[in-house]
Amino acid sequence: MVSGTGASPTPEQLQDLLLESPGFTEFLLGLTTVSATLLGGSEPMLCAITVEREGTPATVASSGQDAKRLDEKQYAFDDGPCLTALRHGTTVLVTDVENEDRWAHYASAISGEGIRSVLAVPISTDPGSAAALNCYSRTSGVFDEATVAEVERHASSISRILRLALKVHPPEIYPEHLRAALKSRAIVDAAVALIMIQNRCSRERAMELLHLAARATDTRLHTIAADILHGATLPSADPPQ
Repeated sequence: MVSGTGASPTPEQLQDLLLESPGFTEFLLGLTTVSATLLGGSEPMLCAITVEREGTPATVASSGQDAKRLDEKQYAFDDGPCLTALRHGTTVLVTDVENEDRWAHYASAISGEGIRSVLAVPISTDPGSAAALNCYSRTSGVFDEATVAEVERHASSISRILRLALKVHPPEIYPEHLRAALKSRAIVDAAVALIMIQNRCSRERAMELLHLAARATDTRLHTIAADILHGATLPSADPPQ
């Protein structure tokens, strides 16, 4: 994969980005957009940066809604390449998700999004937080040795400014009910992706099937979604006449 479409931002430019961003999420969005621009080559690359702080849900910023959704799916399973890289501080490479058995459910879910390769690289932060740069491609085998090294170099180059941003912007304190809502949404989204694959249908149709099953069985949507992620089949339900 050809990577490196432009010159890396200078420390001064990264500082300007931090100073001009009204909040941490906005800064992270800018940093992710810069990363996607620099690392994207002949093959379009989807990039996301995920940051965890103790006691708060993850902050996810991406170069597009697709990349953000791919990152958020991992929280439904509480596992995946991004979370492994983030929590264990090690680079994770998935050359072809269709042949991936470490995170079978997650790999199945993102393959339904047309993703074939994943590269997750930790970004060094201070104690009490963790971060990772996550890159997705719709082509298998595109993250060759040179590309992996370039992404790792870039992750290292943005570590200092990210650590500074974490100090400048204190974590947002989420009420417990909001944390539960965020997790519930991620579980439902991941289940919808699996239903799309199993039924060869659109996202809209998969969501409709999930709602129909919930009404037919008088079961909460979140409960059915969680069961599906753990291997249960979608309860049958005839659409209303």
